[in-house]
Amino acid sequence: MYNSLRKVINNLFGRRISPTSLQFRLTIELVTISIISLGSVSIWAGWRMEQTLIASHKQLLEYIATRFPEQVEMYMEEGGLEVGIERTTNKVSTSGLSVIVQNPDGQILTKLIGNNDVFLNHQDIITYGEVATSPQVIKFGDRYVVLCGNPLNINGKLVGKFYLSQDITNEQIQLNNSVYGLTIISILATIILILVIIQRIRKALSPLAQMSQMASIISIDDLQGAKLQLAQAPDEIRGLAQAFNEMLLRLSDAWEQQRQFVGNVSHELRTPLTVICGYLQSLLRRGDNLSTYQQQALETASAETERTIQMLQDLLDLARADSGNLHFRQNPVFLNTLIAEVAAMSEKVSDRSVRLLPVNQDIVALADQDRLQQALINLVDNAIKYSAEAVEIKLESTGDQAIISVCDRGIGISLPHQNRIFERFYRTDDASTRSRDGTGLGLAIAKSLIEGMKGKISLRSKPNEGSVFIITLPLWESSL
Repeated sequence: MYNSLRKVINNLFGRRISPTSLQFRLTIELVTISIISLGSVSIWAGWRMEQTLIASHKQLLEYIATRFPEQVEMYMEEGGLEVGIERTTNKVSTSGLSVIVQNPDGQILTKLIGNNDVFLNHQDIITYGEVATSPQVIKFGDRYVVLCGNPLNINGKLVGKFYLSQDITNEQIQLNNSVYGLTIISILATIILILVIIQRIRKALSPLAQMSQMASIISIDDLQGAKLQLAQAPDEIRGLAQAFNEMLLRLSDAWEQQRQFVGNVSHELRTPLTVICGYLQSLLRRGDNLSTYQQQALETASAETERTIQMLQDLLDLARADSGNLHFRQNPVFLNTLIAEVAAMSEKVSDRSVRLLPVNQDIVALADQDRLQQALINLVDNAIKYSAEAVEIKLESTGDQAIISVCDRGIGISLPHQNRIFERFYRTDDASTRSRDGTGLGLAIAKSLIEGMKGKISLRSKPNEGSVFIITLPLWESSL
């Protein structure tokens, strides 16, 4: 029954409702309570109607059974016992009763069958009447009869026994029809009540659904303007919505402060680190009398200083992108030429092979050439670090998009890490990657730059088979 009710509720809601959700639980509980309540009322009403019908007929038979000997005694004064029994029988049978009177030897003194009892055998009435000393309802086939049997005492002397019966089949059929109608009405009322309950619960919980939807789709860029408007919601939910809006405001303020802090610190640290780097390089150039250990120490300090300066520059770029201050100049860019330059530059710096797969057509994209070059250099540099084989760059177009693929045959990236690879400072916990050079910001910067140019960046990778970073940019459409 639970599974059936669950299917019905899902159909009524028009979608699959989780069995652990508040909406489903409230619906199940209220529907169950409604079904039990209406069912109980219907059963009680039917039982009460039946008891009322039977009680009225029983009371009639009890009254007649009590008065029957008195009536016989009264009519005996006019003509003896037989006349008294006959006249009394005729009188009580006018109410639709059947009356049978026996003497002590079992002979029938009088028998008068009512119109409704013509289907009954008088012997059956006597047989069951022997047992039913008080009025009882007995079923004969498809007939319902109220009957009883009592001794006939006249002037303190037993002169026989009389049996009273009345067919109540028509009344029982009417009662059954009434109970059937009551059941149908109860079922219809239950269905209507279920629909009303489901609609009311769905409407009452819709503000929570709005909150859940907003929480699932909200991003950092939406924090400032995100706000729930639930003026018509109940007080409890409106209070929750207000707390939710205040939380969003606090998150927005915290994010803005963090962004400003990163930008300010990066900007303030870059100048002294540049000065330090300059002094270290000057010392290296003029340090002819330095020992080997001192020379290595200065070279290490200089390299780490340059790496820190580059990290600060990356942080500044990300801070500008987050604040919307990283402006893009969207112009036609000949990707064939740009990719060839990036490949040649990367080969020269890394002394590694970077192959540009041949393309049969010129592809022009709408992008910022400097920003796109920076993103490509980051991707190619990342591919070179994690691959011992040559890196390939593939250029193609489809529909209204240009597609640039940077492929390597390196260690690859497992699926759990692929969803987070574009996060800032994210590094996999693989021992083979911990010692690689880099700040952990290259892919995050590339993503921000590509998305700032209305493009997309994605990843396909398998462990030990390599990775493919795919850049998608809009093609430039000439107005000529």
